[in-house]
This record gives sequence, C-alpha cells and structure tokens, in this order.
Amino acid sequence: MDETVAEYIRRTVLKIPKDEIKMVLQKWDFLSEEQLQTLNFHQIKDNISQEVVQLCEENSAGIKQAAILDIIYNHIYQNKRMWSVYQMKKSGEELETFDIIDFKKSFKRRLQSALKNVTITFKEYEDGAIWIRVAWGTPYKKPNQYKPSYVVYHSQTPYAFISASVLKSTLPLLCQALIVASNYHDIREMELRSHSLNSLKDIVFKRYSQNFQTHSPEPLQEQNVEPESADIRIVEENRSDKERIHRLNEEAFGTGPQPKLEFAQYRLETMFKSDPKMEVLDRKEPFRCLVKFSSPHLLESLKSLAPAGMADAPLSPLLTCIPHKARNYFKIREKKGFFPESFVSP
Repeated sequence: MDETVAEYIRRTVLKIPKDEIKMVLQKWDFLSEEQLQTLNFHQIKDNISQEVVQLCEENSAGIKQAAILDIIYNHIYQNKRMWSVYQMKKSGEELETFDIIDFKKSFKRRLQSALKNVTITFKEYEDGAIWIRVAWGTPYKKPNQYKPSYVVYHSQTPYAFISASVLKSTLPLLCQALIVASNYHDIREMELRSHSLNSLKDIVFKRYSQNFQTHSPEPLQEQNVEPESADIRIVEENRSDKERIHRLNEEAFGTGPQPKLEFAQYRLETMFKSDPKMEVLDRKEPFRCLVKFSSPHLLESLKSLAPAGMADAPLSPLLTCIPHKARNYFKIREKKGFFPESFVSP
C-alpha cells in the first residue's frame, strides 16, 4: 500500500470520535468482520489508527478505498463542512431518464479532459443522493487528498450542494462537469449557505414547511397573578397583541423548527417616490443594493424578531421571502420591483 494512502487513512481514523470508530469502519465495509474483531477499540486513538492501517495493508487498500472512507466520514459528520446550494437549468422542459453509469462516465471525462491529475470518487446513498469527492492536483503535482471538493447531487432534481475546495480556481471546472453530466446547460449559486446540509435540503425541497418534526410551540403563558392596579383593558390588549404576533409568525414561518441557514444574499431593486421638487430622488433610475444576511441560525433569528419586540408583525416580505424564493430562483431573477431579484452575486 502506498505510504500516502496509509497516512491518509490513519488521519481520517484520527478525526473520528473514539466511540464511533467501529461504527464508521463497519459502514466502510472494507475490513472484514473478523479483522474488525482483532482491533482493540479501548486503546488510544493513535494506536487504533495504526492497527487499522496494518489491516488495510493486508487488504492492499488503494486511494479509492481511502477516498470512500473519507466520503463516509463526511456523510456522517457533514456539519463540519460549509455547504452552498447551486441550481441548474435546462434549455427546455423535457424530461430525461437518469442513468447513473452515464453520469459518472461523463463527469469523469469532463474533469479529466481539463485536468489530468485529479481523483474522482462516487458513492450512492439510499435517499437518491450521489456523493462526489474530487481531489485536485496540477499538471505537475499529484492530487491533494487533504483539500477535496464535495458535491451532493440528487438525480431528477436541478439542485446540487457543493462544499468547495480552498482552491477557488477549481469551482468552475466542478460546475461545468456537473451540468454536462446531468444534461443541464446553466448553473447558478443561490447564495444560501450553511453547515447544515439537511437544512439546505429542507429549504430547496420545501420540506421545512411541512411538519416533518413532531414539535408544536408551547402556548403563550400568562401570569396567574396580575397587579391589582393594572388596567384590565391594557392587559387584554397586550394579550391580544401577543396572540396576533404568534399567529402571524406561524403564518410566515410555520409551526415547526426552522432549517439551520447561516447565510443568504439577494439583490434588491426598487423605485423611490418623493416630492418632484427634491432633485436628489427625482430620477427614473431605480435604487439597487445587495442585501446580505448572516447568523448562526438565520431563520430562527428572523422568526424571533417580532416576539422580542424588535420588529413589527407581520415581518416584511424582504425577510420572510428568503426560504420561499429559493425554489423559484430562475423564475424570479429577471423580475423587477420591490421584492428580491435573485440570490446571485453581482
């Protein structure tokens, strides 16, 4: 077994939490059950990783097996990477049957024609997702296995989720190979980013608005004892206002927990109306700006604005439209008006 492969397998094992190493190796399915039984999982991780490498040497592991182990690791611990959503578009509305073998061949052929030293590995999952791992090299250097790009593509959908390599120049090659292999003709980044891959899927596949988790918000609790001097009418108005905000929030965000979105961006184009005597605003040219949102949990943050008294209810469509506009990205990017045009960078 090549030394670089052995070292990569060792480092991958070291990244796995100690109590879960056996589970990950079982999912890998490269070592036999008899070989796994010889491993002492109670020793320090460094010793475990060395024993795993020795067993891999017995099985003559290659770079493909090491890459598959890395895919399994990233599939299980996918929140360790930052994911971006990309949407593709066909020239027409025709439907085509998807052939996974043709997809893999076309993807490989496109990338390898542009760059000789590249390692491409695929793994299919039961939910219809195709995980693609690409390690990039140069015309004079072997692929760097420690800085790969990841693509998660769901066949029969125009969406791909990409965790790009730090080598930014590789992203255009990756996108081009993706649209060629999947028979699309255009691709755009939707500027929706998060460490939670499942949350991004919930947004673009419109799963978040369905009560996919058994969660119901607790009803608003009022204090049993009210100050004797409180005006009953003021108390009733406050209660009604809280109920109104709660109802409007449910209409805008649903009753369940929100997908964990960390970044969103779109362009805004609108016309100002003002006194004709004010020459500064008396122009036909629309006002344009780029709106960016960033938060550890963006949608939950927006949802909490009205109940916290930091914004009026209902919230502006500029705030609530972020997940709703995502699916119709290509339909809205040509529209003009007060609402966001698109989720693309300028």
